[in-house]
Amino acid sequence: MITFQLTGVRCGACVQTITKAIQALPGVRECNVNLATTQASVELNPALTTIADLEQAVQAVGYGATYIADPLALLMDLTAENQAWRQTQRQLRQQVYWGSGLSILIVLGALPMMLGWDPGIPQFLQSAWVQALLATPIQFWVGGSFYRQAWIAAQHRTATMDTLVSLGTSAAYGYSLVLTLFPAWAAQLGLDHHVYFEVAAIVITLVLLGRYLEQQAKRQTSQAIRQLIGLQPQTARVVRPEGDLEIATTAVQVGDVVLIRPGEKIPLDGIVLGGQSNVDEALVTGESQPVLKQSGDEVIGATLNQSGSLQVQVTKVGRETFLAQMVQLVQQAQSSRAPIQRRADQVMAWFVPVVIGIALLTFLAWWLATGNLTLAIFTLIQVLIIACPCALGLATPTSIMVGTGKGAEYGILIKGADSLELAAKIQTIVLDKTGTLTQGKPTVTHWLTRPGLTTPEIQALIAQTAAVERLSEHPLAQAIVNYAQSQAVPIPYAEMFQAWPGEGVQGNVNQNFVQVGSLTWLESLQIPASFLPPALTQDHSWIGIAINGEMQGLVGITDSLKPSSSSVVQTLQRMGLKVVMLTGDRWDTAQAIAADVGIKEVLAEVKPAAKAAMIEKLQAQGQIVAMVGDGINDAPALAQANVGIAIGTGTDVAIAASDITLISGDLQGIVTAIQLSRATLRNIHQNLFFALIYNSIGIPVAAGLFYPIWGWLLNPILAGGAMAFSSVSVVTNALRLQRFQPHPYPSRSKNALT
Repeated sequence: MITFQLTGVRCGACVQTITKAIQALPGVRECNVNLATTQASVELNPALTTIADLEQAVQAVGYGATYIADPLALLMDLTAENQAWRQTQRQLRQQVYWGSGLSILIVLGALPMMLGWDPGIPQFLQSAWVQALLATPIQFWVGGSFYRQAWIAAQHRTATMDTLVSLGTSAAYGYSLVLTLFPAWAAQLGLDHHVYFEVAAIVITLVLLGRYLEQQAKRQTSQAIRQLIGLQPQTARVVRPEGDLEIATTAVQVGDVVLIRPGEKIPLDGIVLGGQSNVDEALVTGESQPVLKQSGDEVIGATLNQSGSLQVQVTKVGRETFLAQMVQLVQQAQSSRAPIQRRADQVMAWFVPVVIGIALLTFLAWWLATGNLTLAIFTLIQVLIIACPCALGLATPTSIMVGTGKGAEYGILIKGADSLELAAKIQTIVLDKTGTLTQGKPTVTHWLTRPGLTTPEIQALIAQTAAVERLSEHPLAQAIVNYAQSQAVPIPYAEMFQAWPGEGVQGNVNQNFVQVGSLTWLESLQIPASFLPPALTQDHSWIGIAINGEMQGLVGITDSLKPSSSSVVQTLQRMGLKVVMLTGDRWDTAQAIAADVGIKEVLAEVKPAAKAAMIEKLQAQGQIVAMVGDGINDAPALAQANVGIAIGTGTDVAIAASDITLISGDLQGIVTAIQLSRATLRNIHQNLFFALIYNSIGIPVAAGLFYPIWGWLLNPILAGGAMAFSSVSVVTNALRLQRFQPHPYPSRSKNALT
């Protein structure tokens, strides 16, 4: 996916024009043009279409496109971003100031006509020639950008919001200019003798004011990503032979050792070499409790060192750091397009041409019905001015930007707008057991061996088992390695290692063929456990050990539940979700864990490939399914699910296959993610409703439908104000998501589900 910064993009019609131009190129697989960020993200086949081709295609329809070689570097450069935004706002502010000042003088001159009596306004201001002189710079200088963009659109046979504004204000200005220059001819045409320069002037000023306020509000929608970027310290204290040296964080290299004193932020990702301290990771993981860090522990850049001093060896810099990757994921999600946006796209594709058609029909209808050319012109002006495709174009992306940014604040990384929308519609949620419902830190509690083994033989068995398990990523494997180390047993090197995901591992150790895995897997290999005790405790996972094809021992491993597991399962059920546990563990162990957390439906002894099939089976029943997991064996199921939710403390493969990542590993993040997605989708629906109802009511009113009842509504200035602030209202509504907080669901008995 490559990114372009666009210029000249003002409304949803602009987005549609650019999207069509890009999608018409050969080799373009996907194109997302975001009105809120004014950027285009394009996935293409470089053999068929080049970056230069894309830039030329955008320029050919009247807009500018600049390829962004490193979007992350651009994002991280807050200084440049601030300067560009301030320059744009400064220009808009100056235009609003000049427009407001000149408009006030014009309105003062028009007051006697508006009021029907003279409140003592100087005569020279009442002159039509003076008002024309004041209105002309507003029309063609302050509002010059409308004409430029409308002309560019016309050259490419398209129409945008600038087309509507320029046509509407030109009609008011031109009407008044004709009355001023040719009063006798205007009288013959039956035109009103009053001029309406104030209409064109105020409408242009109001639209620019609305655009200025819209830009102010849109900037707040990206506040979360700027806050993330601002977390990284600007300098780091690097340990050198000649002494500690404070340098820019960007100058730090992998392998450098940095010193972090109490109260300072950790500049970059690394490993603790010395010292001990509590580190507050809430800013990047959402984890509220400080974490004790000591020698050998990993630390994340931008987290806060609290109590002690730490010496950290830097392992990642630049775009490889956790913070940089987090920023990039949030940015990608904010620039993506949600499926619900297609509705707005379908409307915007024909919006401006239809509005122009309605305006012309309105003009003809009033002129033919009343013979009043002034009234007909006023209704035409109103229809052109009040219609606003911007609100429709902003309805979805602004909510997505705020929603994904808010998720990042809670340690929830949402990879795309489609995932955010789907998460709101989840009906069934499938939970893995190990590392998801449980701590993922299993401990060996039982070690049973074949009768007759001597102590040295048992130690050799432990060593050989740990040798093959050391090469596995599975949490149960790590428990066996930890047990061997606690017994001070030297762990030899395993050769010809091979893993069977979800079943077991095997390898050669000291000329012995060692196989360690589930009892069902070993039985399928014709290796029965003939010395099994009468009953194995159900709350343990039991793993068999075979040497050269003969069962030699059993390992009992337990993994305690996460503190939040039970409450989260109950909350999900109260939210109306069906909760299922899916695990490769034995039935009795799975049933015991499920009973503890309140899960009624259990799928156990399921192989990794079959996990994806189980998800597919649920989907075939018409269910929108979410899968939550953390291991390599969960990756196929995460990819198959409608929404894959990875525990951030799990493996990179699981995280890569997921749609949503819970950085802290706290299951409460599942509830928060679903509640946030529902709130975001609800906000999008509100925005689309506001935008559509605004135009549905505004255009008939502007066309004079209620003129016989409420004649005062026939005022282009009111239309201009409504149009200017329609986009602001949509963005402001999206900003309400910044106040989102997860909330507990009451029990069903209270009938409080909503």
